[in-house]
Amino acid sequence: MTTLIDQSLAETGRLVRRWSRQHEVLTSTLVLPVLLLLMFQLVLSRTLEMGGGDEPIYGFVPMIAVAGTMYGAMGTGQSLFGERESGLLRRFWVLPIHRSAGLVGRLLAECLRALAATIVVVLVGVLLGLRFEAGLLGVLGVLAVPVIVIIGFTPLVVMVGVSKIGGQVVQIFAIVVLVGMFFNSGFVAVDNYPGWLQPIVRYQPMSTAIDTMRAFLLGGPITTPLLQTIAWSLAGLAIFGGLAIRGYRKAVQS
Repeated sequence: MTTLIDQSLAETGRLVRRWSRQHEVLTSTLVLPVLLLLMFQLVLSRTLEMGGGDEPIYGFVPMIAVAGTMYGAMGTGQSLFGERESGLLRRFWVLPIHRSAGLVGRLLAECLRALAATIVVVLVGVLLGLRFEAGLLGVLGVLAVPVIVIIGFTPLVVMVGVSKIGGQVVQIFAIVVLVGMFFNSGFVAVDNYPGWLQPIVRYQPMSTAIDTMRAFLLGGPITTPLLQTIAWSLAGLAIFGGLAIRGYRKAVQS
């Protein structure tokens, strides 16, 4: 167990250092979310304020944090495909390294990337007027939710990244994330969507995460949306985790 932990942490450090030099990862993780947040707040906030309710910034920051976390994972999925094509994954496989260290280290690195991206978005949100009504617990909760989301999303990205179509991982997921950004509870209130669409919008994984973060910000009911977010993440881990491991093993042995 000690060997697995040490080697997983070493892999985490390797990935974080590599990503810090990759422009596509930095752009999708840090630059794009900030630009989107500024655009939504400066262009749409006054229009949405006319509908009443909480200030739009309390929906924009959670929405951009979650979407940015998911979108940034696509850049790392593309990086994983590059390692597969270059043979780096195969070289790691034949070394005396714990078989699970590569995937565990990558998951930990994704969690760190999600945390860093969320911190940046939240800091920009504070400059734009965001306030934490729930105190320190709210701060910790807001930072933790995107990490919970990425735990369930990473296996899906790994599964595609190590496959033969991994070179198109950004294109494959970009449409899904962008559509999700406009059909969630952070963009506008769920009641503003057509009746038949409201249950889908309300219970899709981005909405449950956004509702949880909003509750941590404003001090509203937390238990139900938090449990829903955790359930979505565990479902992604259970459904795609085995497929990611199988695809990873096939990629390194091919």
